[in-house]
Amino acid sequence: MKIIDVGLGKRSYPIMVAAGLLSEIGRDLRQRAVAKRYVVIADDRVAGLYGKTLIESLASQGISCELLVFPRGEASKNMTTIARLASSLAQLGVDRKDCLIALGGGVTGDITGFVAAIYMRGIAFVQVPTTLLAQVDSSVGGKTGVDIPEGKNLVGAFYQPRAVYIDSRVLSSLPSEELLNGLAEVIKYGVIYDRDFFDFLDANREQILQLQLPVIEEVIGRCCQIKAAVVAADEKEADLRRILNYGHTLGHAVEAASDFAIAHGMAVAMGMVAANSLAQGKALLSPPEAERISQVIAGFGLPVAIPRELDHNLMKSFLKTDKKAVSGKPFFVLPTRIGQVTITDDVAAELIDQVLGGR
Repeated sequence: MKIIDVGLGKRSYPIMVAAGLLSEIGRDLRQRAVAKRYVVIADDRVAGLYGKTLIESLASQGISCELLVFPRGEASKNMTTIARLASSLAQLGVDRKDCLIALGGGVTGDITGFVAAIYMRGIAFVQVPTTLLAQVDSSVGGKTGVDIPEGKNLVGAFYQPRAVYIDSRVLSSLPSEELLNGLAEVIKYGVIYDRDFFDFLDANREQILQLQLPVIEEVIGRCCQIKAAVVAADEKEADLRRILNYGHTLGHAVEAASDFAIAHGMAVAMGMVAANSLAQGKALLSPPEAERISQVIAGFGLPVAIPRELDHNLMKSFLKTDKKAVSGKPFFVLPTRIGQVTITDDVAAELIDQVLGGR
């Protein structure tokens, strides 16, 4: 088992990575004594796949557990879902000594974490991510929240879990698109932080796509190590943590302008290539480096071009309301070479227009 510590003082917590870990969570939670009672929150697909295994793991240790289910998909990531779950928790008599378990992908983790942050002004929760995207990114770091019509993740809180349990075997049930969603975030880590890891991804593409356990666990572990280091240094995104948004500023605009028909990871892949174009336009990134990043992204089967049919002005409006924008001016994470990035709001409107496909 790989164990990675997210060092946040009294709020530090472990990330555990192992094949078959789902069946061992009950034993670990009993040893940690996080709570006596748990409520699992999952979408209607994941509940059917893994809810029974997790509940049986807790029951085997004499731990009381309930299951709450919501409709799968980004469309559920809203305040209505939060209110319904909070009401269900109140009806179950959940109190401050109890704990929530987020079983699922990024949407489930964001929703459960946000409910935990605001229910009774904060109760414990743990993450059990079941998608690659959630395992390598969204389950770590304490970002929680929901979407509103004006933009993605505009309502939320920084709220850290007590533990993260990553079972590499559950990835075998992922649809191919969900695997690709996660791989976009995986590639991001190589570009922003670790050239050697980027090279590793390039050299082991087939093994990764086939989910070969030793290789995929190495990928998950390294991504978690990088994110843990960044979060420990900058928990609330004052400075360093902003590098994790590489590809996301433009990607979120693409995602929102498509009315979320384009999945998050696909949009981030497009956003990374678009950010590289901005970097080239500002003479920050060499053409060979930009081309290599694009080749690796495309080599994993991810898209590299923003669809021409997306509304250019709508994407620009979402850039202005991005949660990282200041006075309506977006910040961009731009590579200077593979393994190193810079953050800037000094990007000409004409260059943004060009990258977004403005006519």
